[in-house]
Amino acid sequence: MSINKRARIKARRNTVQALYEWFMTGKDVDDVIAEFESNKQTLAKTDVVYFKRLLRGTIKHSDALDSRLVHVIDRPVNELDAIERAILHIGCYELEYHLEIPWRVVINESVNLAKMFGATQSYKYINSILDKIAQALRPIEVNSVG
Repeated sequence: MSINKRARIKARRNTVQALYEWFMTGKDVDDVIAEFESNKQTLAKTDVVYFKRLLRGTIKHSDALDSRLVHVIDRPVNELDAIERAILHIGCYELEYHLEIPWRVVINESVNLAKMFGATQSYKYINSILDKIAQALRPIEVNSVG
């Protein structure tokens, strides 16, 4: 089965925005999804199935993702910018639960999200944190040659 890469990219972009909303409001995940679904233009050309899977997964595992981040970030998790935290959650979640996505792709997509949504230099921070997470979660893949 072929994956539409652009639709996946849009799914990640929408997930950043949906996670940001969830962090800020604490709304139920189904309500956040319903808001996104109510605006057809927002989800146009999006892999909606992946968007929902990614959003539900990152929210379900939010505490575990924060626990993973605690060991590699330079400040308390609650002091992270909400956009950076959302991007880190997506990256950590994909590294841990979507082994079919190469680790370099996960990091590259996360860096691109940080360039789009984050502060000016946040992409460098995202890259360094996710590189450490990838080393911990996928050491064989990260250290393999080729």
